[in-house]
Amino acid sequence: MDASVFPELSGMTYLNGAYMSPLPARVEEAGIRAIAGKRNPVSISPDRFFEGPEEAKNLFGALVNVPAQQVAIVPSVSYGLANAVQNLPLEGKDHVLIVGEEFPSDFYAFHRLYQDHGMALIPVPAPPMGEGRGENWNKALITAIQPGTAAVVLSMVHWADGTLFKLEEIAKACKANKAMLIVDGTQSVGAIPLNVAEMGIDVLVCAGYKWLLGPYAIGFAYYSEAFNAGKPIEESWMNRMGSDDFANLTRYAEHYRPGAARYNMGESSNFILMAMMIEALKLVHELKPARIQAYCRELAGGFKEDWEAMGFWVENEQWRAGHLFGLGLPEELDKAALMVHLREKQIYTSLRGNFLRISPHIYNTREDLEVLTEALRAFRA
Repeated sequence: MDASVFPELSGMTYLNGAYMSPLPARVEEAGIRAIAGKRNPVSISPDRFFEGPEEAKNLFGALVNVPAQQVAIVPSVSYGLANAVQNLPLEGKDHVLIVGEEFPSDFYAFHRLYQDHGMALIPVPAPPMGEGRGENWNKALITAIQPGTAAVVLSMVHWADGTLFKLEEIAKACKANKAMLIVDGTQSVGAIPLNVAEMGIDVLVCAGYKWLLGPYAIGFAYYSEAFNAGKPIEESWMNRMGSDDFANLTRYAEHYRPGAARYNMGESSNFILMAMMIEALKLVHELKPARIQAYCRELAGGFKEDWEAMGFWVENEQWRAGHLFGLGLPEELDKAALMVHLREKQIYTSLRGNFLRISPHIYNTREDLEVLTEALRAFRA
C-alpha cells in the first residue's frame, strides 16, 4: 500500500498508531487552509455552520453503515457515552456489564449509573494468558448477559491487548435479553471493517485522532432510533429545528432536528477541526479499512514463534486484531527497563497493563517488525 500519504517518520520505528496516528499531509493542509479562512469572517457564511457537520456525518455513516441522520458530532468518547448513559432504559434492569480493564472513559461513564441509580457495574475479567484466552473471554461475556442486564459496554478491539470481540454473537445475546450494546470504536473504526447495522449495535462512539487519522478533540457517536426522543447533556442552539434561519433565532423552537442531531456538541461546526476531519475520513475511505487490516496482519505474520520463544505470550491470530495486538509480558520482566531500552533504539510502542501494545499501520514495513523483534531479543538475552 502507498504510505506516502503520511509524513516520513525518519529515524524511528513507530508502531504506536493506537496511541495517536501521524497526521497525514493532506489533513494538515486542510487544517492550514481552514485556519487561513478565519482571517476573513465574511467567507464563513451561515450555510457553512451546517454543511461541514452534515458532510462529516455522511462520511462516517457510510464508513460504518448507518444513516447519517443517526450520527452526532462529539468532542470525545466520554461526551458521546454521557448522552447514552443519560438515556439508557433502566426499567427492570439492575446492572451493566463492562469488559474487564476497559478504557477509563468507558468505565467512568457507566459508573455514573451506580452513583445516581444504584445500578451495579459488573466487569467481565479477562482469563489468564494462555490457550483460548480470547475465545473464553468472549464466551464469558455472552454467558454473563442476563435479563437484568441494561447494557453491555465494550470495545470491538480491546484497547490494551487487541483482543477481538465477536460483536455479532454478543449482539444476539443482548437482543435476547433486551440489553443495549454500546461499543467504543476508537481502536477499531478506520482500521478494521465494522457494519453497525448488520451487527445490531445500539450506540457506537469513536474518537477521531487514532485510526480515523484526524485531529484531537473531535469524533462521532451513532445512536440507534431508540434514542431519538432522548434528553441531551447540553442544549446547543444549532440542534433545534429552524436554527439555520439566523434572522429568526429568537423564535425559540421546541423541537430538535431529526435523528441524533440533538446529541451534537455545541459549536459542532468547528471550521478548523471539521475541515481536517472531513479530509481524514475521505482518506480512510480511499485506503479502505479491510485493506489496512489485511496489510497489518501480513506485516506481523510469522513473528509469533519468535516472540513466544523469548517468553512473551501472543494470542492466536483469530482472536486478535492485525492493527493492534499485545505481547503479554513475563512476570519477571522489568517493564520500565524494557521501555527505556526500546526508546533508546527509537522504537515507539505503548505499555498497557501487562502488555506491550504493538499497533502498526500502512506507513510501517516488515522491517519495522524485524527491528522490534531484534530489540526484544537483545533485551531478553
